Amino acid sequence: MTSERHDRVIRSLHWIIALLLLGQFAFGYWLGDVPRNTPQRALMVNLHKSSGMLIGLLILLRVFWRFTHTAPAQPADSPAWQRALAVGTHHMLYLLMVVMPLSGYVASNFSKHGVKFFNTWALPPWGADDKAIYAFFNQTHKLSAVLLLALVVLHVAGAIFHAVRKDGTMQRIALRPF
Repeated sequence: MTSERHDRVIRSLHWIIALLLLGQFAFGYWLGDVPRNTPQRALMVNLHKSSGMLIGLLILLRVFWRFTHTAPAQPADSPAWQRALAVGTHHMLYLLMVVMPLSGYVASNFSKHGVKFFNTWALPPWGADDKAIYAFFNQTHKLSAVLLLALVVLHVAGAIFHAVRKDGTMQRIALRPF
């Protein structure tokens, strides 16, 4: 059993980003039902882009903080395959948390629409209106979202596993000890 915990900053960022990403996943999925070439779609897409940019900044802060602060050691009594799976999953979560918002932002900049930050401040695109480049980054954005969501499900399954075992792993990231 382990009692070491992540610091307060990483614990707070973990839960804030987790909730924001779940909301952003739902928002992105719902956008598929909003009719194209309508004012409502433009409004909603820009809200999705704007909130994604802010979440992306929080993710960069989290990545910076995580790699400049030592994480607590994994429980030594866990099998090596579980520790390897946890490390690999966390690395992929971090990678996809960076790739997903970054690819969405880059895609937006290869479209004539760019980003209208929270529908008030127009950020003109810095790239050419290029459908092929846009399509590549937009597909990257969508694929990374699906992969990230799959890893989140795996991550939550692991969390449930450790909560049921009551092995102390959940205390590492909990906002409050339980």
